[in-house]
Order: sequence, then C-alpha cells, then structure tokens
Amino acid sequence: MKAFIKGISYYLPVKELTNQELVAEFPEWTVDKVAAKVGINSRHIAAPDETAGDMAEKAAEALFVEYKIDRNTIDFILLCTQSPDYPLPTTACILQDRLDIPTGCGALDFNLGCSGYVYGLSLAKGLILSGTAKNVLFITSEVYTKQLHPQDKGNRTIFGDAATATLISTEGFAEIGSFCLGTDGSGADNLILRSGGRRNPSPMQETVAEDGSPVYPNHIQMNGAEVFNFTLTMVPPLVEGTLKNNGLENEQINLYVFHQANKFMLNTLRKLCRIDPERFYYCMEDVGNTVSNTIPIALKRAQEETAIKPGFQVLLAGFGVGYSWGGCVLGY
Repeated sequence: MKAFIKGISYYLPVKELTNQELVAEFPEWTVDKVAAKVGINSRHIAAPDETAGDMAEKAAEALFVEYKIDRNTIDFILLCTQSPDYPLPTTACILQDRLDIPTGCGALDFNLGCSGYVYGLSLAKGLILSGTAKNVLFITSEVYTKQLHPQDKGNRTIFGDAATATLISTEGFAEIGSFCLGTDGSGADNLILRSGGRRNPSPMQETVAEDGSPVYPNHIQMNGAEVFNFTLTMVPPLVEGTLKNNGLENEQINLYVFHQANKFMLNTLRKLCRIDPERFYYCMEDVGNTVSNTIPIALKRAQEETAIKPGFQVLLAGFGVGYSWGGCVLGY
C-alpha cells in the first residue's frame, strides 16, 4: 500500500498588513529595507475574533468543494497548530463536529511549528500504511500574529496567519516517499512563548536582556541569530539525509520546496545545499512566514503555476521551533 496527496487547499484571512503600514508604526525602517531583508511585502492577519479553529474549518471546506470530496469518507483528522482554540479539548475534535464528519473518525492535534507539515505527512502516511485510515484530513492552522508583541517589529515583519487542508489517501497525484526527521530540544529557548502553560500559567513581567533588547515572556520571543545558525548547521544534512533515504541524488530533484522562513535565510540555505535557483521555489512575498502552512501553500501555488509537473520529484524541508526538522520527497 502507498500514501498519496490527493488535494491541497488553503485559506488566508481577509486583512492584509503591508510594509507601508508597518513602517508607519516603526519609522526608523523603510519599506525597501523590510522587503529586501525578508522578501515579504505583505502578510495576512486573522480578525480579532478569528481563531485557528475557524481558519482550519474554512480551509477544510474549501478542500471539500475544490476537489469534490465527500466528508463522509474522512476517517481521521490531524491538526497541526501551536495556537489552538483551547488548552483542551483538542481543536481537531471540535472540527469533527463543525465539519460534520462522521463520529467514527479519529482526531488529534499535534504541536509543531515550521517542521509541522512534513511531520504531519509522516503521521498521515503511517495511518494509511497501517490500515488505520484510508482518507486523512490533514490541516495546518496558525494565528501566530495574536501571540506577537505589538512592539516586536522583527517578528511582525515576518509572520502571517493562514490555514491549509490536505487530503492524504490511498491514491492521488503525489506519492509520499521516505522521511528524514530530527529534534534538538537544547534550542528550545531560542523560539519560545514562556507563559500560558503549566510551568508559567500566569502572565510574567517583561524584562530587558543584557544587550538591552526587550524580553516579552507573554509573547513569542525569537533569537533570530541562533535560529539562523541552527538552520545553517542542520538543513544541509537534512537535505542529504532525505535524498539518501529516498535513493536519490541532488540532480534528480526537480524542485526544492523549503519552509518559507525569510528570503535571506532561504538564499543562504540554497547556496549551502548547492541547489540551482531554477529548482528552488519561493512563496512568501504576499503571505509571509505562515509557520506550518508555508510548504502546502507553496506546493499549491507551484502546481497552479506549473512549476510542478507530472513526473517531478519534489523535496520538502521544514525546520524551526523545537528545534525540529523534517524532510521528505513527493513523487508527482
């Protein structure tokens, strides 16, 4: 038995935050500087009353309509999110009811960030190959912008909100190949939201770091330099491991789709991994870094632009918070 991607759809919130609007808040920056540094001109922002669960529902409904999917055939729901509607119950259980999917399906959330799409594909493939499920509805949904401090101009230029829905089944247009996965929890402090869990359930006092930079313990805090160094160290071996596990060489990959972190990081990684520009896909200019959503949005757009064609081998690589990383190959 094999596992395939059978459909991908996505949802973007209505509101867009442009670089012009950000520069109005932070006049020490310029529009050109922001665009040149991160490769992002605008990003979508969830409405004040719009949650990850709301966006997940819209992405799933879009998938059902676009691919004429009978929701009664769904027998498992996977939701990747780091911004769930509630600490409990799992948002995937709520989505089962809201999407009117039969109660005979399984449902669970898993908490991963920028590697989440690759990990979700591995979980879905396992469910298919074990015979546990035949049609897995795999959703990614994040409202990261609700967890950013209003004065955190660095992260506000990068992150946007989005949701995607992917159907993984026993047939489809892209066969899911072998995986290469990894974890290094020693880097947890470099991308973290410290309050709100059971270790620090109450809001914490904001402080100032030794270098004079503000510390926002009640919002997402990222040590950009350390995260960048992590990617330089781990992503090239990740690509090599993914190629090896799939019995392929660099030249046999028609397109590389990495997590869309920011333009500078991707350009650096592309060169380190010795990937030709024409085989490397960029998709962040009008959506930003949407965490676990970046890879499926890029795959969808690459198909629409015919950057992916039948017979292509496409290598996916996700990496980030955790630290966590994962790669796989899709055979179209």
